[in-house]
Amino acid sequence: QVQVVESGGGLVQPGGSLKLSCAASGSIFDYALGWYRQTPGKEREFVASIARAIANNTIYSDSAEGRFTISRDDTKNTVYLQMNSLKFEDTAVYFCYALPSWGSTRYWGQGTQVNVSS
Repeated sequence: QVQVVESGGGLVQPGGSLKLSCAASGSIFDYALGWYRQTPGKEREFVASIARAIANNTIYSDSAEGRFTISRDDTKNTVYLQMNSLKFEDTAVYFCYALPSWGSTRYWGQGTQVNVSS
């Protein structure tokens, strides 16, 4: 079982950029990885995912497509979310997850707050 911890959130102005990191406690080679976000009063929303290293396919939500980039560095056991051209509606707590290839239960981080405000 792997534990994941997010970092990199903060306050940014509209149009700005942030890069979130999610560091795992062990090897993530056999894990699919991804990001969700949640705003108070709303359902958790999918943002992006990347397949286990052997496949490495990526999927983005319509909102993230063209602005966000998910990547993984298996030598550092870390998944990233590069967020560009940020909008007010991107404000949320961002959670990362790790999904083992042998299971169906995601391992979640504690979340990191992203505030997009002028």
